[in-house]
Amino acid sequence: MAEPIRFILNGEERAIAGLAPTTTILAYLRQHAGLPGTKEGCAEGDCGACTVLLAEPDGVGGLRRRAVNACIQFIPSLHGRAIETVEYLGRGGLHPLQAAMVENHASQCGFCTPGFVMQLYGAWLTGALTDRQSVKDVIAGNLCRCTGYGPIVDAGLDLAARPVPDTRAEDAALAERLVALLGGEMFHYEAAGGAWCAPRHADELADLYASRPDARLVAGATDVGLWVTKQHRDLPVLIDVSRVEDLRHIEAGPGRIYIGAAVTHREAASHLAEVHRDLGEMMRRFAGYQIRNAGTVGGNIANGSPIGDLPPALIALGARLHLRKGETARSVPLEDFFIAYGRQDRAPGEFVAAVEVPTLEDNQRYFAHKVSKRFDSDISAVMAAFLLTFEDGVVSEVRLAFGGMAATPKRAAAAEAALVGQPFDAAAADRAAAALAEDFAPLTDMRASSAYRLKVAENLIRRFEMELRDNPPARVSLAREFA
Repeated sequence: MAEPIRFILNGEERAIAGLAPTTTILAYLRQHAGLPGTKEGCAEGDCGACTVLLAEPDGVGGLRRRAVNACIQFIPSLHGRAIETVEYLGRGGLHPLQAAMVENHASQCGFCTPGFVMQLYGAWLTGALTDRQSVKDVIAGNLCRCTGYGPIVDAGLDLAARPVPDTRAEDAALAERLVALLGGEMFHYEAAGGAWCAPRHADELADLYASRPDARLVAGATDVGLWVTKQHRDLPVLIDVSRVEDLRHIEAGPGRIYIGAAVTHREAASHLAEVHRDLGEMMRRFAGYQIRNAGTVGGNIANGSPIGDLPPALIALGARLHLRKGETARSVPLEDFFIAYGRQDRAPGEFVAAVEVPTLEDNQRYFAHKVSKRFDSDISAVMAAFLLTFEDGVVSEVRLAFGGMAATPKRAAAAEAALVGQPFDAAAADRAAAALAEDFAPLTDMRASSAYRLKVAENLIRRFEMELRDNPPARVSLAREFA
């Protein structure tokens, strides 16, 4: 039976019925809740003007808080959760963060300011603000078109110097309220000709999706949200997989890490960083905080984008994808999942359950690097990931994977063949680089020309050889994000 959406908005319980399931949280806040402080800038999760703070039970009596983009999140995702907006932050007068923004002259036109405030506030509560660079990392998903970043960073540093209040008692009370609102059954909402279902277990998801293979799966809506806000597509049935507990686990075992499909990028980042520092650095540059807080590992793979950052990085490691349809489960090498542009090896009613990532052996060397126009929060022009296995000083096995070079994430077979059976030196790197022209004929688009992409890919192979030869220190310290 269809239910209303029950959640807590700025401390008050709310119930929604009658609004289409694809109504965004931002539209609800501004048009129905009378809370215009949250702004619409890009409507695609890039600018951060719409940032709000979500809280949900963490399973151990407390809360898990995360900043998200309200412009691409759908209102049924609020069920059993709490949301705070900039109005709530200032309910008793200026919050210390808001005061710091004023004192540091960190607001100019003011349009982006609520998003910056909520993003910094969420990062402060979760202990992510430690130094100047950490503040910059935190606000990488927020754009200020007045170019007022310096004072904003200063305001963030002022807040970072303040002790985080002890809210454990309040958090426990709120978590208890949210557990009661969420209930223990699959949530089902219908309105305006659309339906939203949120199963709680993989068996429920399998049965539901097998019966409605025409439904769209959604987790963080960092991709599907744009289908509505930008493409104005009609999505009559949506299945929310973010509540499926079986898909939210991370298991680290001997020689591999098992990451559930509904694990967010932020949750997966520290585990991937343990595999190799380059994976951690790639995740640091993976969109902005708000997107990493919502987008999922399974979603980034299942959408089949040729420029997704994760697939090449995991293909190089030899990752396997676990899929399920009804009672049938199977696994495939991740590289075989991508058939052609817009086509994946996934049957109707079949969903991605997890990805299994091998860890490195002592005789293996790994490299991953993202090239984009902007350093932070940008789409790759070229994403490269390499894995070499050595025996007696020569390359016995090689995996060179690229994104942005073809219609799918793809290995470079000719370049790989040029490396096998010989030492990995500058001459070998040059031969592999020259062979890339046999593997790829990249497109020219707004991000890069074909010639640029090919040259960058060649030089990344050479860079890998130089790094192995010279053994330089890590390019960026990861301690601040993954501690």
